Amino acid sequence: MGKLKQKGKAGAAVNYINRNKALKKLQISLADFRRLCILKGIYPREPKNKKKANKGSTAPTTFYYTKDIQYLAHEPVLQKFREHKIFLRKLNKAIGKREFSIAKNLEQNRPIYTLDHILKERYPTFTDALRDIDDALCMLFLFSTFPATDKIKSEIVTNCQRICVEFQHYIIHTRSLRKVFLSIKGIYYQTEIKGQTITWLVPYQFSQQVPDDVDFRVMLTFLEFYQTHLGFVNFKLYTDVNLVYPPKVDSSKDEGAAGLGALIIETTNNLVGLSSTSQDSEIKEESNNTDRKAESEKRLKTLSKKLAIIKEQVEPTSEIQPDITEKSETTNSDDNAEIMDEFTEQNNISQDQKHISKIYTYRDIQNASVALTEFENLFSNCIFYLSREVPRYSLEFIIRAFGGQVGWDETCGIGSPFNESDDRITHHIVDRPTLSHKSLLRIYVQPQWVYDCVNIRKLLKTEPYQPGKTLPPHLSPFVEYKEGDYVPDAKNEFEGDMERMEVSNEQDTEEEESSNEEDDSDDDKPEICSSHDKITVKVNEVR
Repeated sequence: MGKLKQKGKAGAAVNYINRNKALKKLQISLADFRRLCILKGIYPREPKNKKKANKGSTAPTTFYYTKDIQYLAHEPVLQKFREHKIFLRKLNKAIGKREFSIAKNLEQNRPIYTLDHILKERYPTFTDALRDIDDALCMLFLFSTFPATDKIKSEIVTNCQRICVEFQHYIIHTRSLRKVFLSIKGIYYQTEIKGQTITWLVPYQFSQQVPDDVDFRVMLTFLEFYQTHLGFVNFKLYTDVNLVYPPKVDSSKDEGAAGLGALIIETTNNLVGLSSTSQDSEIKEESNNTDRKAESEKRLKTLSKKLAIIKEQVEPTSEIQPDITEKSETTNSDDNAEIMDEFTEQNNISQDQKHISKIYTYRDIQNASVALTEFENLFSNCIFYLSREVPRYSLEFIIRAFGGQVGWDETCGIGSPFNESDDRITHHIVDRPTLSHKSLLRIYVQPQWVYDCVNIRKLLKTEPYQPGKTLPPHLSPFVEYKEGDYVPDAKNEFEGDMERMEVSNEQDTEEEESSNEEDDSDDDKPEICSSHDKITVKVNEVR
C-alpha cells in the first residue's frame, strides 16, 4: 500500500501561493512587493484549478509561483527596502525631536540601491537586451515629453531626454534607420542594430496634460528599470563603435533648445591621438605599410590552394570516368556501366548547379549591399532648410540619419549650421499653403516628402509634394500584403513609378554605352551639346 497523500501538502496547493501569504513571508508592504515584482520580472500566474490551489476555497485571489517568492526572499534589493523603511522611521523621529543635525546626517547616508545585477540576471546576453528594448524606448520617449509635476520630477524628464538623444546619435552615426511612419498616436521608427529589428513610438511634441487617473507609481517603477536598461545598451553600442560614453553636453546649446546638437560626440581615437607629433604619425604609417605587406604575402602564399579548390568546383570531374570503365571491364556487365554513367552525369550536374548557385548568391549579396549603401546615403547630396512650422525634432533626426545636412530658423533653437539665405540649400521644407517669396535655386516641398522617400527608399518626384497641393496618401511601411489582400491604389502607383524609373535608368545606361562606342569610333567628329545640357551647365555655374 502506497503512502497516503495529505490534503494541501502536494500538487497545486504547494506550487502556488497567494499574495497575502507572500507578503507575510517576505515581511514587506504591498507597494514594495509590487515594485520588487516589476524589477525582477515576476508576474501573477493562473493555476488550472483555483480551488485546489487555494486549498478548497473559491474566493478570488491572486496567485504566484512558490519558487518565485522563494527567489525574491534572497534579493539584495529587498534588504535595501527594509533599510529604507528603518531610515524613514529614524528620520521622522529626529525631525519630531527637532534634532536637525542628526536628521541631516541621516539624509546624507540615505540607503541607495542599484539595478545592475537585476539587469544581468534578466538579460544574460546583449542580444537579449536588444530584443526587449522596444518597451524601454517607448516609455523613455513618452516621459521625455512630459512636463515636471509633483508626481514627475524634472530630474527624471531631463535624464530621459538625455538617454533618448544618445540613442538617436548612435543611429545617426551608424546609419541604421530603416522605416518611418506618421500615425495618430505618434511617429513610428524602425532600426536594425546587431541584426535585431527595433520598433518604437515617439509622441508628437505638443503640450501634454498629465492625466489624474493613471497610477504613476507603477509607471515610475518601470521607468526606473528602463533607464538602467537603455543606459547599459547605449554604453555597449557606443564602445563598439569607438565613441566616448557618456558624451559631453554643451550647456549653452542645451539651454537654447539645440536638440541633437547639444551633445558633443567624440571618438576614442581623437582623445588618444591629440598629442601625437609628425614623427609619431610617420612611425604609424610605416607600421601600417609593413602590416599591409605581411598580409599581402600571406594572401599570395594561400592563392595557389584557393585556385586549386576553385578549379575542382568549376571543372567537371573526369577522374570518376576511368574508374567506372575499369569496373565495367572487370564486371563485363552493361547494366552496371549504364548505372555508373548516369551517376557521373548527375554528379557533374549537381556540382555545376552548386557553382552556379554560389555565383548567384554572391551576386545577390553584392547587389543587396550596394542597394543598402545607396539607401543609407539617401540624402547625402541634399541640403535641407526647415521652416518654423515643421517638426524639427523628427526631420532633423531622419535627414541626418541618411547623410543629409539640416538647417533651421533661429526661433526654433540655436545651433543651425547655416541660414535661410545660403545658396547651398537644395530643398526647403515648408508646411504653408502659399509663400511670399521663393528662390529659383532650391526646391520647396512639404514634410511628407521626406518620410515617403525613406519608405520607398528612393528620392521621389517633388511635384505632388509642393506647397499648397493635396498630398498623396501616406502608406504604412509596416504592412505586408499577401495574396487576396486589399492593396491601395497609391501603393500600385508607387510601384509602377518605381518600375518606370528603373526601366528608364536602364535605357539611359544603354544609350550612354552606345553613344560612348560611337564616340570612340568617330573621334574626329565635333561634339554637339544639347539645349538641356547647356541649361544644366548654366545653373551649375550660377550655384
